[in-house]
Order: sequence, then structure tokens, then C-alpha cells
Amino acid sequence: MANTKQAKKRAAQNDRLKARNRAVKSQTRRTVKATRAAEPEKAKEMLPKAASSLDVAVRKGVLHKNTAARLKSRLATGANKKAAKAD
Repeated sequence: MANTKQAKKRAAQNDRLKARNRAVKSQTRRTVKATRAAEPEKAKEMLPKAASSLDVAVRKGVLHKNTAARLKSRLATGANKKAAKAD
């Protein structure tokens, strides 16, 4: 348990940041999972929203930029494969 005023403040800050990071990460995961599970036409429409969600996570410091880039690339590839398969 924190004893000094500084340590107590830092512990409170960590709790707030942890909650914010968890919210951003779960929102990002939800949009990515929804995009993956969507029908081909719907997946193409949801792709920009998923990419935006990943970009927000990078801006907030929750995800590394290369991780977000990799996920966006995989989402786009998957959506394109679904669309090609549907045609």
C-alpha cells in the first residue's frame, strides 16, 4: 500500500489510466472482431471504422503503431478474400 502522498497520487493515476486503457482496448477488440465476422459487403463498409479504432488506440498509447498496421493489413486482406470468394 502506498504510504507517501506522491505514491498515493501515483496509484490513483495508475488506476485511472488502467481503466481508460482497458476501455480503449476492449472497444478496439470489439470492432476488429465484428469486422472479421461480418459478411463480405458489410466487412468492406466496417473496415474504415475498425482502422480508425486501431488508430485511436495507437494515439492513446494502448497499441504499438506496427501492431495496428499489422492488424489493419490483415483485416483488409481478409475482407478482400471474402469479397473475392463471394463473387
